[in-house]
Amino acid sequence: MFIDLWTTYLYEPVFNFLIWIYNNWAHGNMGWAVVYLTVALRVLILPLTIISERNTAKNEEVETEILKLAKEFHYDKVQQKQEIRKRLRQRRVQPWAKALSLGIQALVFILLYQVFINGITGVRMLKTLYPFVDFPGEINRMFYGFDLKATHDIIWSGIVGVWLALEIYVGFQKRRGLHRGDLFYFLFFPLGVFFFLWILPMVKSLFVLTSMAFSLVVHVMVHPFFVSKKKPEATPAEPKK
Repeated sequence: MFIDLWTTYLYEPVFNFLIWIYNNWAHGNMGWAVVYLTVALRVLILPLTIISERNTAKNEEVETEILKLAKEFHYDKVQQKQEIRKRLRQRRVQPWAKALSLGIQALVFILLYQVFINGITGVRMLKTLYPFVDFPGEINRMFYGFDLKATHDIIWSGIVGVWLALEIYVGFQKRRGLHRGDLFYFLFFPLGVFFFLWILPMVKSLFVLTSMAFSLVVHVMVHPFFVSKKKPEATPAEPKK
């Protein structure tokens, strides 16, 4: 039952859309077909991405406010905790949008893996294609000299790992009071993603890299609209003893 639902409502639509893109937009280049599919997916879930950007901006403001409150009420730890809790309740952020967006992308990630492992051979493809999608013949899996189905590709998985490390580093520049756990995250998360993509077909790295590039473009264009323009309030003077 589950396999039938997965195949009919998830695998076959994604597969046919990918082949349609391959035949039309990508002009017989599967690498570009995957890029276009990824961009189309990200455009489809763009509202979730925008909500996630708004939440990110709120988180940055909350962190700034907490640091300010900690400084303002450093002489009264009880009041400091009360004010911080109050501010957190007022600026509560719902993470569901980002979680849903990542979940949809993870689903397509799995479907693409299934397509490249099982789906792009002649007989199986003929059984899966919708009547209105033309049979493309032998699929061109080469993308600028790289085989999309090849595993253990250092270049593309390495680019994703380095990109992640740079994103984390830039994010840490906006924070104060980093801990040892942050250093482990900076080192081992990109490394773990690199090894994970390294053992998978190279097309997975292309999918992730395209999605990351789309996220960066959206962040640059949208994030400034959610940044508060309010000037920081004056810090109250410490009471005299």
